[in-house]
Amino acid sequence: MNLKRRCTAAAAVLAVAGTGLIGVQATAEATQDSSRPTAEKCPALTVSKGWYGDNRARLQRMVDQYGSCGDGHGDHGHGAEPVAVFDWDNTVIKNDIGDATMYWLLRNGKIRTPQGGDWYTTSRYLTRPAAAALAKACPATGTTLPTHRNTACADEILSVYGEGTTTSGKTAFAGFDHRRMEPQYAWLAQLTRGWTTRQVKQFAAAAREENLAAPIGTEQRVGTGKVTGWVRYYDQQRDLIRTLKKAGFDVYVVSASPEPVAEVWGKGVGVDAGHTLGIRNVTAHGKHTAHLKGCGTVEDGDDSMITYIDGKRCWINKEILGVRGAAAEKVQPAAKRQVFAAGDSDTDVSFLRDATGLRLVLNRNKNEVMCRAYDNGDGRWLVNPMFIEPKGKKADPYPCASTGYTERDGAEGPVRRTDGSVIPDQRDTVHGAARASSAPQG
Repeated sequence: MNLKRRCTAAAAVLAVAGTGLIGVQATAEATQDSSRPTAEKCPALTVSKGWYGDNRARLQRMVDQYGSCGDGHGDHGHGAEPVAVFDWDNTVIKNDIGDATMYWLLRNGKIRTPQGGDWYTTSRYLTRPAAAALAKACPATGTTLPTHRNTACADEILSVYGEGTTTSGKTAFAGFDHRRMEPQYAWLAQLTRGWTTRQVKQFAAAAREENLAAPIGTEQRVGTGKVTGWVRYYDQQRDLIRTLKKAGFDVYVVSASPEPVAEVWGKGVGVDAGHTLGIRNVTAHGKHTAHLKGCGTVEDGDDSMITYIDGKRCWINKEILGVRGAAAEKVQPAAKRQVFAAGDSDTDVSFLRDATGLRLVLNRNKNEVMCRAYDNGDGRWLVNPMFIEPKGKKADPYPCASTGYTERDGAEGPVRRTDGSVIPDQRDTVHGAARASSAPQG
């Protein structure tokens, strides 16, 4: 990270009420909150639609406080560029780029036949029933599986990936750490075995083009079933990322999708490959293998930690903050951590908690992250409805005091604060029913 001055917008508050500055006010209202200190060099958020309550104003104040746009009096703490970290799926975009890529691979017959026809080589966590079901549905007849023609094979792969079960309902994965690994997500990266990173990016780009061009609500057929066939960037998040970057923040995307896929999509919001983290394959002879790179104490090829819950913390600490070895798995001192984080799901909860400035959560009714966001013990959590097709109010309270937390072994328990106290059940108070345009995006 390059060292930059830290700043607070050092200017007086523009008091428009009663001053007669009607022309100034009209110009300023489009770009800044009336309570925001005037700072000509500080970029302003320009998209106001979709933000709940004072969320946009608080994000703007964070930009002014920590950005490099004013007099250099920001309070980030260690003199480096302030870091902002965004989850990707359903945080920066609506829907899931991993899903979009998997659907494209299946529709176009681009999944390689497992080595020796042995499905156990695709994931160390695959169960015997799942391996048997896949072998039966997907006989090894060539270098790639004809999932564009063999609907039974496509259905079986899609069920294992999407539902975590076989088409007959048998558990597909077992024996993993639920705070470090989601084997269904990892399996997509592992099924890119045999392709180069460039080829995987080409597949992702083709899926991206299709999904952005499709109207909102589009479904596509994969195997014998129908699945989501569209994706949209959130204008609000594009605007936020643009503003943060202009203000001197070092902006990263950390996704539980394969890293080459996230890199393709990240360009659409101005985030380059060097600022994108995702699931990384070990490569051999220039091609992806079914093994994954590790973090912290997890070695390459161990396949037991991806960018998922505590794994996201590890990868952020390692690749963004420069922490190596076992220390990367731990919470870092506040002065080293990201200032801002945005997410939508329990998979994001650890790196959200680590953010020292603000933590933005898009409400998808996920238990642990909503329990922590609504508890809001330090006042730094922002909850916002999804910007496209937001969920309505959750009828029952979040079960924070009983089953809102997922233990490492998969057991459910209460959600606890840092001091060990239990978060009481929380009611869903931030929700909406906004309408979205069905126009395609580029």
